[in-house]
Amino acid sequence: MSISYEHRSPGGAEGQRHLALFYDDDQGYLDGILQFLGPPLAAGEQVVAALPPERGRLLRSRLGESADKLELIDMFELGRNPSRIIPEVEALLARSSSGRLHYVGEPIWPGRSQEEIREATKHEALINLAWPDAPISVLCPYHSRELAPEVLADAERTHPFVIRGGKTVRSEAYRGPAIPQGCDEPLPAPPAGARSITFTANQLAAARALVREVAESAGLSAARTRDLVLAASELSSNAIKHGHGAGVLRVWSQPRAVLCQVEDRGYIADPLAGRRLPAPGAAGGLGLWMVNRLCDLVQARTSRRGTTVRALVRLD
Repeated sequence: MSISYEHRSPGGAEGQRHLALFYDDDQGYLDGILQFLGPPLAAGEQVVAALPPERGRLLRSRLGESADKLELIDMFELGRNPSRIIPEVEALLARSSSGRLHYVGEPIWPGRSQEEIREATKHEALINLAWPDAPISVLCPYHSRELAPEVLADAERTHPFVIRGGKTVRSEAYRGPAIPQGCDEPLPAPPAGARSITFTANQLAAARALVREVAESAGLSAARTRDLVLAASELSSNAIKHGHGAGVLRVWSQPRAVLCQVEDRGYIADPLAGRRLPAPGAAGGLGLWMVNRLCDLVQARTSRRGTTVRALVRLD
């Protein structure tokens, strides 16, 4: 199999390259990734792969003695909340000593929930905004037999180049760094039994107490309850600061998770909000960043009519 990765970003710039690899089986998976990683591994350049653990073991086995040159990250852990991935890659870029960073990331795998896939798809779109001029090549594998057709269609929308059957071509569906429409559809309504409180600055303590009560009743551990309460506090404070001084907090439990949701009349203008590494010594603008670090899944929907952020923490 011969695959060319010599494409440049539009206009010939030596910036980011972002490719989707569609594979049918383990052999196609390994062939595609090794064609991508082989030359930079041989050249001693920085090579990183964030993969589901089973896929990581498969790749390491195939690499043999070269496996020690590969930095392998557990995507089950990193990508549990897809909003955490861009900052991690940004950190890799920051410590890259020289040359180009070669990164394989597989944030969408068979078995992920619809909500997780939707947020991972949004992540894939935002990669195109994150570092357009940076010296980085990104390869994203997609299992073409086990992922739904609409997931594969979105992959073509979010990647400038696609690889299928050993051939690399420009994606005809790619129209720039736009988020696929399905990723910004309104969130489903909370269940009828969700608890809620309308708050201003004077009700923040009551909002935190409500989240704590529901989390403890659902059996969330003490540590994870603290995480969710802190996340709810950050979201509520953001609502007061940016959402005209008030908001609505809703909280409920599912069989294996507790969720809280904050709604306000503000608008998040930056699509990468909460996904950038904070500047050293930054005193503000860290609320959504902290929520992404604390929670297992974060879903944000924003428009000129207002913003809704839903945060999920799983039971241990």
